[in-house]
Amino acid sequence: MTGVGIFGAIIIGIFAGWIAEKALGRSHGLFVNLIVGLVGSLLGAVLFSTLNINVQAGWIGSLIVSSVGAVVLLFLLGLLRR
Repeated sequence: MTGVGIFGAIIIGIFAGWIAEKALGRSHGLFVNLIVGLVGSLLGAVLFSTLNINVQAGWIGSLIVSSVGAVVLLFLLGLLRR
């Protein structure tokens, strides 16, 4: 999430966590969405770089990478809980 600053990272993290919870039919609070979104952004960045997928930097690119990472994170956590 380079280039968006700390405020931007928080906003993108909240939105990415919210998108992930809606995509997987879960219900979390604002703080959990933020944590899921921020951790998801790290996971998404690793995933995208491993697959050699280059996403343009900025708000939209960061939101896409963070959302994909957050969905993968929640999916993996769901598998571990079972």
